[in-house]
Amino acid sequence: MTGFSFLAFMLAGMPIAFVLLAATFVFVLATGNLQILNSVPQILFGSVESFDLLAIPLFVLLGEIMNESGLTRRIIIAARVWLKSLPHNLVVVNIISNLALAAIMGSATAQMAVMSRVVVPEMEKDGYDRGYAASITASAGLLGPIIPPSMVFIIYGVLAQVSIADMFIAGIVPGVVLFALILIIAMVQAGRHRQKGHAGAPLPQTSLLKATLPGLATMVIPLTIIGGISLGIFTPTESAAVAIVVALLFGGLVFRELSLSKLPLIIDRTVTNSAIVLFLIMAAKVFGWVLTFNQIPQAVAAFIVSLTSDPTLFMLLIMLALMVVGMFLDGIAALIILTPILLPVAMSDYGIDPIQFGVMMSMTLVLGLLTPPVGTGLYIAAALSEISITRLSKLVLPYIIAAIAVILLVIFVPWAVRPF
Repeated sequence: MTGFSFLAFMLAGMPIAFVLLAATFVFVLATGNLQILNSVPQILFGSVESFDLLAIPLFVLLGEIMNESGLTRRIIIAARVWLKSLPHNLVVVNIISNLALAAIMGSATAQMAVMSRVVVPEMEKDGYDRGYAASITASAGLLGPIIPPSMVFIIYGVLAQVSIADMFIAGIVPGVVLFALILIIAMVQAGRHRQKGHAGAPLPQTSLLKATLPGLATMVIPLTIIGGISLGIFTPTESAAVAIVVALLFGGLVFRELSLSKLPLIIDRTVTNSAIVLFLIMAAKVFGWVLTFNQIPQAVAAFIVSLTSDPTLFMLLIMLALMVVGMFLDGIAALIILTPILLPVAMSDYGIDPIQFGVMMSMTLVLGLLTPPVGTGLYIAAALSEISITRLSKLVLPYIIAAIAVILLVIFVPWAVRPF
């Protein structure tokens, strides 16, 4: 009954958080066990009563400050000036800038939105096909949930009760490999998607030194986050707070583009975006509790164990299943729902490392950003780049295949997520 109501509400177009809560109440009414409702408020608030989850609004706030203070633009300008002698330098700038933003924002959708507004028009001026430029930008957005700091890794770490710092470190090698594959594919295709004999877009009128110093100053922020966590100086949550202070100093005092008048709008967007994620976590926690009450995880475990006893084959089956789930369900929502069901099976029945399993789950579900019919990343990139979803879906296929190859690397080479 719970599963049927869940599908019915979702197909009706209800937001996923409300789908989870509505399915929970349907179960309660169907069983007549109304005293369960007494525990719901405690579960709701207990699900977000975690210091680690504070990192989510802090990293969202950091991304907003970076955008409003022009710090992201300075990364792109520095990259363009340094790489001007390379063939198809703007293609390289697009992907490197995405890598830099991934180390700052931790959100794929925010990263895609920023880069679609900033780099796609520049690539079009440089003679590149708009669809090609949008496909690079959308695909490079997959780096956001992998390169630390990652909002997806934070949520998984809280759900799985594993170190978020270990999750961040585990994302470095897969993220760098995916970056390299995206760069190779984009460069191979660049000649076919650029007008022959195009003079190219004008470079920023600034010296190498003037372009480099602001870009390096901006890169202090991700280095502060990754370095501080890796060296054990502070936790991921504390690193976000430190990075916000650094961003405020650079944006407000050094570059003087961040005015006090912008802060209310920044805070408003931060609160709105953070509330969406945290409310989803609360709703999913209640739904997961109902699943456990129904012994759904135990049933799923028994079914999977009956299919195979091999850990690698188990992870391959889960990867395929998650790819299908990601086509229809938001990645974060699916992660919150499925982690409590699948992780105990992976650990107890197959002895799989929770860090490895978490990276595999996160990367596979993130593919849903580029796969219809949900494909949030596709819609953002297509809308801001003004091209059709159908065309963009075809253009991102090589990059999706590259991402699948990296997921297979995580499955078959476990040390890739334990690099240190």
